[in-house]
Amino acid sequence: MGEDFPAALRGWRSRRRLSQLELAARAGTTQRHVSFLERGRSAPGRPLVVRLAEALEVPLRERNQLLLTAGYAPAYADAPLGDARYAAVRDALERVLRGHLPYPAMVVDRYARLVSANRAFWTLTGDAAPELRQEPVNVARLLLDPRGLAPAIVNFAEWARHVVDAMRRQADHTPDPALDELVASLEPLVPPAAERLGPDHVGFAVPLRLRRGDGELRLMTTLAHFGTAVDVAVSELRLEAFLPADDATAELLADLDRAAASRLRQ
Repeated sequence: MGEDFPAALRGWRSRRRLSQLELAARAGTTQRHVSFLERGRSAPGRPLVVRLAEALEVPLRERNQLLLTAGYAPAYADAPLGDARYAAVRDALERVLRGHLPYPAMVVDRYARLVSANRAFWTLTGDAAPELRQEPVNVARLLLDPRGLAPAIVNFAEWARHVVDAMRRQADHTPDPALDELVASLEPLVPPAAERLGPDHVGFAVPLRLRRGDGELRLMTTLAHFGTAVDVAVSELRLEAFLPADDATAELLADLDRAAASRLRQ
């Protein structure tokens, strides 16, 4: 057993705010055993490490690390998304992105880096500075940077706080210096006045309000992910899809996409 396992287990349990008894019940063991593990008095078997990680909702990347600290080989494949084994996943995501047209949709990774996007997404972000649209594209920065969509977002203070708070919750849930660094770099872009939820909502969600020519797009955001993924790269993917919050937005998005499709055919 690696000497860091007891500290790692205590850290994850503390982060999830679970007692030893609660963790033991979730993992199918005893409070006494958990106590011995956290003090280094017992060595866990590989199946128990996996059960503990599942009980603690440890992301797959960190589960592999937890296994290593306990002296075991990683259990979850960690290959680049471009690997041939993920061809079916990539094809499925591309079909979803195309099927969402004429509305914008994108796939991002753990750090909000763009993996793929449909034609409507590129139309929506067409006025952003070229350097923000070049690989590797960070969607959070594309949204919040003054050179990106920020000047066109009517409710920018509210929306920016929504984006950064969501990323901060993700960082708090999973220790990751790179994610902490990203959130810290985005925080200065959020106006100080974004402390309270404003009155602008559609009954159940705050829309993203974008100026577009003489009109305005009002968009709701939906999120989806692979809930049963057993590969690190796939487990970290998130599909973000925008939907119109009113009929005028739906019509404007349809018009924009028809124009974009026509330009591509020329």
